[in-house]
Parts: sequence; C-alpha cells; structure tokens
Amino acid sequence: MSLRTALGTAAAALALLAAAPAAPAAADPYETITVDPVGRITADGTVTLSGTYSCLGSSGPVFIRTAVSQNAPANGPYASTVRHGIGATRAVCDGAEHTWQNTGKVTTDALRPGAAHVETTVLELRPQGDLPLPLFHAARQQDITLTQV
Repeated sequence: MSLRTALGTAAAALALLAAAPAAPAAADPYETITVDPVGRITADGTVTLSGTYSCLGSSGPVFIRTAVSQNAPANGPYASTVRHGIGATRAVCDGAEHTWQNTGKVTTDALRPGAAHVETTVLELRPQGDLPLPLFHAARQQDITLTQV
C-alpha cells in the first residue's frame, strides 16, 4: 500500500471515529485522560480544550480526539444538541503523564460561552493487515465551562 493510500485510509478512519460515540474508559490505571474544567472560545468560534493523558504500549499512531457539545437555544418546543469535533493531537504512549491541547474552529454562533460537554479519547490506529483498526486506550466525558477570550 502506498503512503498516500495509507494516510488517506487513516484520515478516513479518524473522520468516521469523530462521529462515533466515545468508548468506555480503559480499566488500566496508567491509561487515563483528563479534561480541564474550563475551555476557551473566541469570538470567531475557535475553541481550545486541554487536559492530561497517560497510556502505555502502542504499535500504531495514537491521537487525543475531542468533541464538544452544548444545548442550543430552543426555537419552539425542543432544544437540540450538536456535537463539534475539536481536533486530534498526536500522543505518546510511554506510561508517563503528558498534557494535551486541541484547538478547532466551529461556525460562528455554533457554541457560546457557558456550560458545555466534552468527550475525549486516547485513540490508537493499530495496524491490522492493510487497514488500521481503532483501539481506545482511555476515554472520558465531562461537563466543562467555555469562557470567552
């Protein structure tokens, strides 16, 4: 398989996984992920989320994947919740605690300062034949506050 094909396959796998619900957290105590209780949002819709992670033993590329959601103001009898991917950062699975920070831009007015919900995972794309398969090292869902900067 060419490098271009492999990178395309990996990008497609990440895109599909960004839409998938977060997996349950791993039971290993050295495989953890945390989310800082406050995230940042700018007037142009740029969101920055951060925290720490620790994982051990990988054979493929590992990423910290994040998404944020917030109840939208109701126009009528129902409020909606939309989930926005806020990027993926490369991770190192050496058993040590590391910090992570993901920044992504959402459409203007898609998110606002206030209460929000973050889903984050430590996701490995483990080689399995010609297709990398996802392996979740750790996952977390947490309520945070988005502050305007």
